[in-house]
Amino acid sequence: MKCVAVSDIHMHAVETPPADLLIVAGDMTMRGKPSELAWFKNWLAKQPQRHKVWIAGNHELGIEDDEQQAWDIARETGSTYLNDSACEIEGKKIWGSPITPWFFDWAYNRHRGAEIMPHWQMIPEGLDILITHGPPRGYVDILMDGSHVGCDDLLAVVGEKLERPPKFLICGHLHHGYGRATLQRADGKSIEVLNASSCNEEYQPVNAPLLFEI
Repeated sequence: MKCVAVSDIHMHAVETPPADLLIVAGDMTMRGKPSELAWFKNWLAKQPQRHKVWIAGNHELGIEDDEQQAWDIARETGSTYLNDSACEIEGKKIWGSPITPWFFDWAYNRHRGAEIMPHWQMIPEGLDILITHGPPRGYVDILMDGSHVGCDDLLAVVGEKLERPPKFLICGHLHHGYGRATLQRADGKSIEVLNASSCNEEYQPVNAPLLFEI
């Protein structure tokens, strides 16, 4: 299956190449207002992939307040919306979560540790693709000052707890972390981590969609 991933398009009409599956890892809008979600619906409908799976991000405040808007978009575009939930497409198992560590009380923020961990503990074994809005600590999570601010708790689950970890982890959120990395576990298993943020720190869409096959 040929896949293309984007994240953090922030109201820019990013062009995505043909593929079997499009993954959108959140932050399609600036605040998730109805007019912005209408824009996203129209953009999503125009993308050329057969299958489309997406999650919300910390900028989708409107979806957190009224999730029916997300379900309506999914229905009207024939896409799949995930919120701590799973789907299966052409035999590939996918899980998606919008949750990110607390940052100025944006959407889907949870405090690190006891509050955020229950979300990560829901991630099932044997996934083909895991979609989380933010990255795990130490992998495509770098800021402009060189610091790593990804989620330690997510890393603990996918890097240690899961006996059968996902093959791919698709994320965004931290624009400067755009790119790919391999999370090599102590047991020899590995996870390809892709930060597909389209925008840079100035919210300009300078990064190309990321392609991968599974």
